[in-house]
Amino acid sequence: MSNILVCDDDAAIRTVVAQALRRAGHSVATADSLTQLDRQLAAGAPDVLISDVVLPDGDGIDRMREVAERFPRLPVIIMSARNTLTTAVRAAESGAYEYLPKPFDLDVLTRAVTGALARSGTAPEAEQAVEDAALPLIGRSPAMQDVYRVIARVVSNDLTVLVSGESGTGKELVARAVHDLGNRRAGPFVAINMAAIPRELIEAELFGHERGAFTGAAQRAAGRFEQAGGGTLFLDEIGDMPLEAQTRLLRVLQTGEFTTVGGSRTIRADVRIVAATNRDLTDQVRTGQFREDLFYRLNVVPVALPALRERGPDVALLAQHFLGRAAEQGLPRRRLAPDAVAALEAHDWPGNVRELENLMRRLAVLARDEVIDGDGVRAMLGASGVDAATGAATSDGDIAAAVRALIDRIARERPGALDDGSLYERVIGEVERPLILTMLARHGQNQLRAARAMGINRNTLRKRLTELNIDILK
Repeated sequence: MSNILVCDDDAAIRTVVAQALRRAGHSVATADSLTQLDRQLAAGAPDVLISDVVLPDGDGIDRMREVAERFPRLPVIIMSARNTLTTAVRAAESGAYEYLPKPFDLDVLTRAVTGALARSGTAPEAEQAVEDAALPLIGRSPAMQDVYRVIARVVSNDLTVLVSGESGTGKELVARAVHDLGNRRAGPFVAINMAAIPRELIEAELFGHERGAFTGAAQRAAGRFEQAGGGTLFLDEIGDMPLEAQTRLLRVLQTGEFTTVGGSRTIRADVRIVAATNRDLTDQVRTGQFREDLFYRLNVVPVALPALRERGPDVALLAQHFLGRAAEQGLPRRRLAPDAVAALEAHDWPGNVRELENLMRRLAVLARDEVIDGDGVRAMLGASGVDAATGAATSDGDIAAAVRALIDRIARERPGALDDGSLYERVIGEVERPLILTMLARHGQNQLRAARAMGINRNTLRKRLTELNIDILK
């Protein structure tokens, strides 16, 4: 029988966790403070230690560093209600086997304990924690906790990371967090958007060129790989990269070396690669638009960013953050009334976090009162011709204007999409999502009735739900 020690100052949590672990066949001892924890450890090390972060007489993570020195093979599981990226990173850097943000599923805890027992405390020794209150990733939803845990585990190495998610979810922020918290933080962070570069110039942009390599090349220019030496290279919109450039990139990832366009000298690529896409690369691989071998080279550590509509608890946090940042930049200081928060949480956010940020800036400038109410939020959302609850156009006359505004937004954010043959699918997708959500809501989430009302087959509806990443409450 395995001996588990649980340290938490909340008696209810101690009891629930202990009961769950005993049902799983473990022997459990508890402590309510670091002082009591030290007394328990003086009698001998348990097989697994589970500790909260905020304890009445100190910080649990800081103490775990001391515990790791005394018991280097003791697996530690950190749990915390401070569900931030910084906490996840501190837990990982303290050498913790696992980090569980509260509230967590007890089955997840028992599986973590089983894994920790099998691991036998072989986690690497921690480096000094990096605290950065200015990190741009904000959110305490379960979906974001998964993202934090992945980031926390990759910052201590140079593994290639592939960030996927819809436009506006904050993929570059993830890339910056990986860089800023990692071993290459002292080096440069260089970003390049594949969708914004003409096809014929992508290789020169990535690898640089020599004087006279092509018309207009008046002098040698370093490429992004060279500029990012010792740091991180962020390849945004990697799904828009032409096949011929994919071949050259694959060769660099395989060999770790490259040459400039028109050059012959081999240059060592000393960069960490973080790539991002809002496309389904596995689908592009199937259709021959993306190289399968390059996909596997990039998809070493996948990070799937959730859409804002999947992060309900985070909407209010993000909104207040953006209002605060607007005030720091000289705009009027605003606050949100409870009904304003409810209106924000009811919106579908097709533009994700970027749309929310832009809305908060508009409200900071245009709202008449210091406290923004629900009517003010709905009015501002309605000004774009979109209903806050469904994302549908507010009137027939607004539909054309909404489509024009959508195309203008695509032209600003992804100019290449106006010419790559994907525009029709993108626009239809923007309209299809609120249509499906609205009809499902009208029919109590019954897919059969919603499909019949829309005049499509139920299997077709299910396929579109999957492709549009729409989660339906069962």
